[in-house]
Amino acid sequence: MSTRAALPDLSDDVCARLRDAFRRAGYDTDGVIGALGSSHAALGRGEPEPAYRATRDAGDLGTLIRLFLLGSTEPEKEVEAAFAPLSVDDAVAATLLVPAADGYRAGLDVRPHGDDESSWWVVSDLDADVLGEAVPEDHVLGVGHASLNLIRATSRREVGSLLDVGTGNGVQALHATRHAKKVTATDVSARALALAAATFRLNELDVELVRGEWFAPVARRRFDRIVCNPPFVVGPPRVDYTYRDSGLAGDDASALVVRQLPGFLNEGGSGQLLASWLHVEGEDWGDRVTRWLPAETDAWFVQRDIADPGLYVGTWLRDAGIDPRSPEGRAKSGDWLDWFAENDVQGIGFGFVTLRRASGQTPTIVCEDLRQAYDDPLGAEAANWLDRVDWLRANGESLLDTRFRVPESVLLESVAEPGDEGWATTVQRLHRTDGPGWSHEVDELATRLLAGCRGALPLEDLIELLAAAQGLEPEELAAAALPVVRELVRHGMLLPAV
Repeated sequence: MSTRAALPDLSDDVCARLRDAFRRAGYDTDGVIGALGSSHAALGRGEPEPAYRATRDAGDLGTLIRLFLLGSTEPEKEVEAAFAPLSVDDAVAATLLVPAADGYRAGLDVRPHGDDESSWWVVSDLDADVLGEAVPEDHVLGVGHASLNLIRATSRREVGSLLDVGTGNGVQALHATRHAKKVTATDVSARALALAAATFRLNELDVELVRGEWFAPVARRRFDRIVCNPPFVVGPPRVDYTYRDSGLAGDDASALVVRQLPGFLNEGGSGQLLASWLHVEGEDWGDRVTRWLPAETDAWFVQRDIADPGLYVGTWLRDAGIDPRSPEGRAKSGDWLDWFAENDVQGIGFGFVTLRRASGQTPTIVCEDLRQAYDDPLGAEAANWLDRVDWLRANGESLLDTRFRVPESVLLESVAEPGDEGWATTVQRLHRTDGPGWSHEVDELATRLLAGCRGALPLEDLIELLAAAQGLEPEELAAAALPVVRELVRHGMLLPAV
């Protein structure tokens, strides 16, 4: 395994001519989906043949799709036509193309990436499947599942300044240009910065790029928002690949980001990152990650998955193009699993972290599981969660005076089982049908209290009415109800009436 000798140099002129070629051919998200049709889904499953067939008569667009998305070698004449006005010689000099026996193949991965508003192009390295071998140490990853997850988990509210730590191919910063007036991106890898610069030039975007480890390149600076997709893979303290390995042991990379990020935020600023944490025998994962936090920081840790150590190791080996069955794969697996065993690791948690600088405030810290499937992006929910935390902080002492309402997106589900006297309800559960689909089990008293939350009466009056009907003391019922009310407010399942 080695790094490459020369960095790709995609100048302003090269990017301008490449952009003209892409636009002329229609090489964007809509164009690719239109050309591939139903074969687009097959390509996502790793089945390229339908895509080859679909692009046979697609002209220059078909040539670009086969080069960059299928890893095909294309004839010289077709490549010359597809890349015009960029010459093949200039494309080779920029490492966009590599000469092959029967023509040219792609030297870099350049593919359309878009959202509901428009399409961009992202420049990265070819993956192991296209290379046919393990990727080099300085490999710059394309837009993978982790990148897409962070994109969906990031708030898109407008801010003045945004920092992308560990930008890689630049895709997080790319999306940030939509809602941040100024975007700064950092990376420790010179190759990553070179490819990110190409991404931004190709899309005619102005992003500040600085090189260095973690937050060192922006020392003494602060930002309104920070996003980070760090090298969060956990295991022994080594660096096999810069895109995933930090050189720190275990989950210390995630811990470092959580500890340091709030210090680079403006007052009230927020940060969102992907992170991993160890599940260690005899320790609660929430206690572990909470210890990482600096003082006066609101924090929301959302655990999306827990991986078995053996499955985790095999997944990351295959990701780098290493067969776990090969001698190299078995040796790496053995070292990795030995480290997990020596450190009593039972599993590896993965999820999203939202942080906010809250100087002078009593912080709100919540660690919870969110392992069910959901469709809505988590970014909007994270921003609203912080709003609801603010509201509870300002109104926590006056909840009893507040008129609440249950939003229409919240339903009550009942589970019953048959018995001698008919169906008997065993579980009642509130379910939010939008956002991440939160669910809360509630007892009969809670369901009756919430039934009254229609925005007409303050909570205190509802509790007194329910207490009288049930023969209970209002003070005792209020003491039991308020923690439930706070939790439902945080999850957007109970809202103050306007």
